[in-house]
Amino acid sequence: MAPPLRPSRRRLLTLLFPFLILLLHGGAVVVVARGLECHTVILSPMSKQPPPLGPPEEEDDGPSWSVDSEDLSTVPFRDLGPDSFRLRLHHWDSLLAAANSTPEALFRLRLERDSARVSALEDLAGRPSRRRDNVTKARSGGLSGVVVSGLALGSGEYFTRIGIGTPATSAYMVLDTGSDVVWIQCAPCRRCYSQSDPIFDPARSRSYAAVPCGSPLCRGLDAAGCDTRRSSCLYQVSYGDGSVTAGDFSTETVTFSGGARVAGVPFGCGHDNTGLFVAAAGLLGLGRGRLSFPSQAGRRVGRRFSYCLVDRTSAAAALPTRRPRSSTVIFGPAAVPSSTGVAFTPMVANPRLDTFYYVELVGISVGGARVPGVLAADLRLDPATGKGGVIVDSGTSVTRLARPAYTALRDAFRAGTAGLKPAASFSLFETCYDLSGMTEVKVPKVVMHFRGAGGRAAVADLALPAENYLIPVATNAVFCFAFAGTDSGISIIGNIQQQGFRVVFDGAGSRVGFAPGAC
Repeated sequence: MAPPLRPSRRRLLTLLFPFLILLLHGGAVVVVARGLECHTVILSPMSKQPPPLGPPEEEDDGPSWSVDSEDLSTVPFRDLGPDSFRLRLHHWDSLLAAANSTPEALFRLRLERDSARVSALEDLAGRPSRRRDNVTKARSGGLSGVVVSGLALGSGEYFTRIGIGTPATSAYMVLDTGSDVVWIQCAPCRRCYSQSDPIFDPARSRSYAAVPCGSPLCRGLDAAGCDTRRSSCLYQVSYGDGSVTAGDFSTETVTFSGGARVAGVPFGCGHDNTGLFVAAAGLLGLGRGRLSFPSQAGRRVGRRFSYCLVDRTSAAAALPTRRPRSSTVIFGPAAVPSSTGVAFTPMVANPRLDTFYYVELVGISVGGARVPGVLAADLRLDPATGKGGVIVDSGTSVTRLARPAYTALRDAFRAGTAGLKPAASFSLFETCYDLSGMTEVKVPKVVMHFRGAGGRAAVADLALPAENYLIPVATNAVFCFAFAGTDSGISIIGNIQQQGFRVVFDGAGSRVGFAPGAC
């Protein structure tokens, strides 16, 4: 006689029985999900060739490039208006693809960058307060664009091309929702890394102006100093990977697609720039802090911007007959879609750290049922300490959840996919499947529930496409569940889960929105 089930196992089977069928197959027990809300995923394994960069006409030669009507037809903002502008975004992997890198190698590099960035964010968010340092002692309307990814650890994954100064000098700039200060490498360079464009020379710009030492802009820096000979402000920004930029704090004119300009933008003119920055000339900080570009250009763009990020890793993206879709960012009133299908959730203020875009995640459903172990209490920001909470970040790839919530989500997803053939873990992914020989598969639906904008009882749902959480990681048809856990308490909604949504940052309305298919 078989021994009786232990109480814990008996309770587990009692809970799962309505949803599971146990079948004998070759002497083994195969668990098949029943009664779950599922997606049918048409499998698109990782391409054996890196995705193409796109036709030459997609590359932008300067800040006043044209936007063709075919691109605009995919965005529900045909007439952006005089106070909005649009830019293309590019992912860093699109540049590395030209260096004979395999898709697997590119993806592993992406996850390595991701882990470094998350460590940096955890370190910053875990500090009890923002400490102001002295850098160095005195020395003798609307806008839009396309996004590209940057390699600098801790400074974002996407970059775009804009113009700096008057006349405008074209430059690739990393876009980062996790930092505030705008900066660019400047001549004369004491220490500069290699970039794809000439170094910006402030002496050749009619609109360049130094920021005085005692000004509110200088005092707003977390790390500031003063050049007493010129009475001009000095800045320094350090990133989690050890990269540092330092130099003169100043103001400049920024030129966007179509010739739209924003004058007097505070930015760092970096003469000492070291670390892991590559290719891009600098960084366009899109954080929530008062020195970020959306805050400083508030009158022109209404403190509103949105972006849509598209996946470049699937086989479909690499088809030579299909024109690659562009990721885009829009600044200004047109950044907020006019459709009613936007799920808005309020921004949560962190009194200890104003850079990040915090939101309140109250639960997650798998297969149509709330996961009991994903508790709002484990995901909530503690305003007294500034720890915990959930941030929306463009520079983190994989969504991280506080460990208890992640474990509960992982186990619920595994229970709903018990009939799939497991594969070995891949990098930070613990739940992977060997789907070789299969053309489609059913997986449980995953829905993230945020506090709605209509009050404490309201809920804003982010229903993820299966391609946003079951992703190919190798060319041999291995797919992994694209979530991970953190032990620091902070949770991060990454860009893989954001793909295909227009993510709206409405600073004026103090809300974040997700619009499916508005790309």
